[in-house]
Amino acid sequence: MAALPVYRWRLAPDGLATRRQLRALGLRPGGQDVVAQVERPRRRRGPLVAYLYRIDQAKPVRPMTPAKWAALASANAARRVCAECRRDAGYVIPASLGMCATCAYSEEQRAA
Repeated sequence: MAALPVYRWRLAPDGLATRRQLRALGLRPGGQDVVAQVERPRRRRGPLVAYLYRIDQAKPVRPMTPAKWAALASANAARRVCAECRRDAGYVIPASLGMCATCAYSEEQRAA
């Protein structure tokens, strides 16, 4: 395997982009291999690395189908249901609590 070319931060040549940059353009890598990488130096740790892809070989992002929209809505609705009282909290329940604020803090107040 040949080594990838490494560019310094903000010095990558035109025609190459990271995944996020491709996404902002409405594109995806589309199965192509990584062409190069960009490194951003840090003081006390190893450098941050971002992989680069060719823009001309990128493919358009696949559109969301009605089934994908429905699955996403179902997953987001499940994140709103409290595990304790099984009611819709009206907001996404934090993973740190694992239950709605009403259930989490009413138990703490009873114990105190």
